[in-house]
Amino acid sequence: MDEKVKFRLYRWSVWCGAVVAIAATVSYYVVGQLAPPSPGASTDSLVAFFQEHHDGILWAVVLMGIFAPLFYPFAVVTSLQMNRIEGGWGLLSMVQLTTAIVAPTGWIYPLALVATATYRQRPPEIIQMLSDQYWLTYVGVAVIFVLNVAVIGISALVDRRENPVFPRWFGWANLVLAAGFFPGVFVYVDFDGPFAWNGLFAMVIPSICFLIWKIMMIWALLRAVGSEEREARGDAPAVAVTAA
Repeated sequence: MDEKVKFRLYRWSVWCGAVVAIAATVSYYVVGQLAPPSPGASTDSLVAFFQEHHDGILWAVVLMGIFAPLFYPFAVVTSLQMNRIEGGWGLLSMVQLTTAIVAPTGWIYPLALVATATYRQRPPEIIQMLSDQYWLTYVGVAVIFVLNVAVIGISALVDRRENPVFPRWFGWANLVLAAGFFPGVFVYVDFDGPFAWNGLFAMVIPSICFLIWKIMMIWALLRAVGSEEREARGDAPAVAVTAA
């Protein structure tokens, strides 16, 4: 492959992450208006919500079905930059890639549940069950990204190249943000309060962490792709000269 084409594809893959983030924001909060209800919301209020937002919810699922797969190029280019640090495919880059595979499924599968609740009229108890399963799955699965984000951070901290792929602060920032995703796992045992699916620690903080992480990742990956391109042209050293 022509080097210019390769790095152009790399940059497009990075921007795919931005496209997914924008599509998710529009789909969830503008088209579908899928703000989390209280776990204690009445069955009648849930039924009314799905009836009122019938078309918007279904179109939100369609939009995410179209754009969520673009997360895969973003995940792959992340691993490709990490394996520059490892000198090829290694533990960290492979763990990042395999955990990132869950991301589109972590959006589409829960959305398929909420689409099932919306698609046709169903008994109120079924709608409540599907709503519960949607929010428990959508929020609870975020704990997987603790490992995904953490290994990116670790890779930055163990990099001993003369020109590191990622800056060292980026490594620490990923570890902090990874911790922000962890409380989502407690939605399975908390019915109200900050650890419920609409709570501060399970929903609000992880959502903010995801936004910060996505912006930070796009900046860092574009920077890393640029440094790899310079190395390919022979403009910058590619390997470390200091011991680990």
